[in-house]
Amino acid sequence: MGSTHRGTRSHSMTHRGFFRRAGPFSVAQIAERVGAELASGAEGDRQITDVRPISEAGAGDISFLDNRRYASELRSTSAGACLLRPAFADKLPENTVGLLTDRPYHALARTLFLFYPDAGRPLVYQGQDGPVHPTARIEEGASIEPGAVIGAQAEVGAGTVIAAGAAIGYGVKIGRDAYVGPNASVIHALVGDRVVIHAGVAIGQDGFGFAMGPDGHLKVPQIGRVIIQDDVEIGAGSAVDRGALSDTVIGEGTKIDNLVQIGHNVRIGRHCVLAGQVGISGSTVLEDFVVIGGQCGCAGHIRIGAGAQIAAMSGVTHSVPPGERWGGAPAKPVAQWSREIAVIKALGETLKGKALARLKQLLS
Repeated sequence: MGSTHRGTRSHSMTHRGFFRRAGPFSVAQIAERVGAELASGAEGDRQITDVRPISEAGAGDISFLDNRRYASELRSTSAGACLLRPAFADKLPENTVGLLTDRPYHALARTLFLFYPDAGRPLVYQGQDGPVHPTARIEEGASIEPGAVIGAQAEVGAGTVIAAGAAIGYGVKIGRDAYVGPNASVIHALVGDRVVIHAGVAIGQDGFGFAMGPDGHLKVPQIGRVIIQDDVEIGAGSAVDRGALSDTVIGEGTKIDNLVQIGHNVRIGRHCVLAGQVGISGSTVLEDFVVIGGQCGCAGHIRIGAGAQIAAMSGVTHSVPPGERWGGAPAKPVAQWSREIAVIKALGETLKGKALARLKQLLS
């Protein structure tokens, strides 16, 4: 059991996923269901079997483009079909059918519900009666403390401790010599060897995905997983959301402090360090050996390069090159940030001096 948890590729290739998939559906059926219009000359009978990110989709998949940041990936996609705005239709590859809509993200939500009708609710215990489901596989030498619950088809490796009150959901795999603390919950996740998950951690719940609009906010099903590689430690009260279409990944040896929020589709490299109350927004990438100080916030869809360091209480809104040290809100290279602080301090002292001089003049 333990060795299969070492990397992310083996999971992506072999694990069945957590939600039942319906279909296949024709492109015409999808267009009708989600309120999209087929591009001129499109093959309406083309069969689609799954929903995938634009960079990962193949000939049998449908994808979407809503964020202009990913427009460059449209020309090279291998997707069989793509939900997108009419303005991008001329950038579609020849073999990709366009489904045109003014609201691609809303259309994606409806497409996901079509293919994954059960994905609106988490899969946890599957209606079991006792604390350990009879289909769960608990290796010899694992310890399940009183009050812990192990769901259907879950696996727990030898030497692992599942503490009192912890919940291990349907189909979760946990490697060997790991520890899941009191009242922690692990669902929709694959967890490696020697991983430490402290009390109250929540892993695998929905990512924060809503297609917002004037008529309300439509929930976008989150069909991805959380992959936690070997020797990771996650502090008490932290939360790691599962991916939307792809996986949320925490790399080997990474250490996460208490009360940290990891959003959906975030990918954290090997041996990173995240201090308390850090928040990482969705689809952001941290490369190997990144260090982030306490109470930092990182915007979504950015990349923090290998070995970069972010000072405490910073707000990172743009990608950070490898090896650099940034700080401030918005964050910038430390040298620039320090100069700006020095200038503001000097300006403050000057204004203070002028104000005191004026006050003395008025009182004289």
